[in-house]
Amino acid sequence: MADIESKINRLTEKLMDDYGKGRVIDEIKMFEYPEKDVVIDILEKLRIIIYPGYYRNRNYRTYTVRNNISILLEDVIYNLIKQTSIVLKYAPEYSEADDKTIAAASEEIIFRFLDTIPKIREYIETDIQAAYDGDPAAYNKDEIICTYPGLFAIFTSRVAHELFLLGVPMIPRIMTEHAHSLTGIDIHPGTTIGKYFFIDHGTGIVIGETTEIGNNVKIYQGVTLGALSTRGGQNLRGKKRHPTICDNVTIYSGASILGGETVVGKNVVVGGNAFITTSIPEGAKVSVKSQELMYNYDSKHPVERKDVELDDAWFYVI
Repeated sequence: MADIESKINRLTEKLMDDYGKGRVIDEIKMFEYPEKDVVIDILEKLRIIIYPGYYRNRNYRTYTVRNNISILLEDVIYNLIKQTSIVLKYAPEYSEADDKTIAAASEEIIFRFLDTIPKIREYIETDIQAAYDGDPAAYNKDEIICTYPGLFAIFTSRVAHELFLLGVPMIPRIMTEHAHSLTGIDIHPGTTIGKYFFIDHGTGIVIGETTEIGNNVKIYQGVTLGALSTRGGQNLRGKKRHPTICDNVTIYSGASILGGETVVGKNVVVGGNAFITTSIPEGAKVSVKSQELMYNYDSKHPVERKDVELDDAWFYVI
């Protein structure tokens, strides 16, 4: 026993010495970062508020929707202001602010966020409709709300996006990474998403921060809407790095669409496993047909193109 104790003491001293090297991982910030469990609980309570007839907090014994929502809001407001007060110091404009200023700013931000809930609900209603219209395996909308991982990822993204727009650090990312861990769908909270968005199956989807998605867009599993290159590192922060997907686009499984200047036009269909780094004109159908680049805006008269090298274009159209 004495031998084990001496080994523990030796290891403790060794670790204490290692902690003193001044690295990021050596910093002690016990009370300076948000509590993930609390943020996830806030997200779950927001889901109850957004779907009042589908999800319930069994700890509350209330008899009317008004009373239930009032109690939930009080809980969300208190905890979200508290967590926001912790993370707001990461925002440059509040890095030197005193606690009183941060508390007042957090309260204002959270009430502005909560005012967006009707808008979030309006958009989610269209997402549910898109899932129902787009999936013959959906027997009713209740099934979609209760079971579809894509809808949960979209709900989380819409909530997190509003906080992101209000400049709340870290908390939106905790929310979307929570959804990512549950669904395999990775949507950055900076992503802008229009109405009637449908994710079918969903596993392995990655959507980057500056992606813009229009209305009536359908995406299948394994799709990446990403950056063409991140070698520039922090110098690329704030720049458009991810593609724009216009209205009425369908992107099938395994497709990768990359680059901030890449625009996928309206009514485009992108086939599975296509790799795209240049804009696609409206109405085109895109797929990997061969090792040659093919354009086909008229499906009856495909035209082979040899004037563009694959390294420069990286998209295939049939």
